Amino acid sequence: MQYSKKLYLLAAFVLFVFILGCASPPKVLDRAFPGPQVVMNPQVIPLGVAKLMGADFIFDGSGFTSGDTVFISLIGQPDVNVSVALAKVAQDGTFQAEMGQSSPAKIAKITGILRANAITNEKMQPVIVLTQPTIPAGAYTIRASSLMTARTAETTAVVARPSILNRIMDSIGEMLGSIDDKR
Repeated sequence: MQYSKKLYLLAAFVLFVFILGCASPPKVLDRAFPGPQVVMNPQVIPLGVAKLMGADFIFDGSGFTSGDTVFISLIGQPDVNVSVALAKVAQDGTFQAEMGQSSPAKIAKITGILRANAITNEKMQPVIVLTQPTIPAGAYTIRASSLMTARTAETTAVVARPSILNRIMDSIGEMLGSIDDKR
């Protein structure tokens, strides 16, 4: 009996270490580079509805003009050009934008990435209605574009298909009424 408990603990520990080892380190800005640059963390955008809606993406940039405004766009595939965030540039030329849990960020996720709609049900709770395919999985460009100047910076991001766990979470969301898949 004790042997099996120890074996389970060892297996759980190995799985935990394996999962930690698989995560890529966050991207950071190269402070030695004088020109415009942008990084995104995390670098993978999941297409599972529940996972995407719960995820927070941070965009850090530098090399832009103080007081400027920077638009962050997800660009790729033949028909994907989605504005996902907006940031004001600080006095030192840096900015930080977030595509997280705010209303504009949720709208960008729902309409831009999932290509879905949001409605409220009879209980006044939000429901994500999927009526068409999401943007395709694959490699994309994250572009930070200055509003006042021609400065831009780019980095890459990966849009990933929903994992099995993401599909299970979305199925639970459908059963609970927060996701309505009409595709």
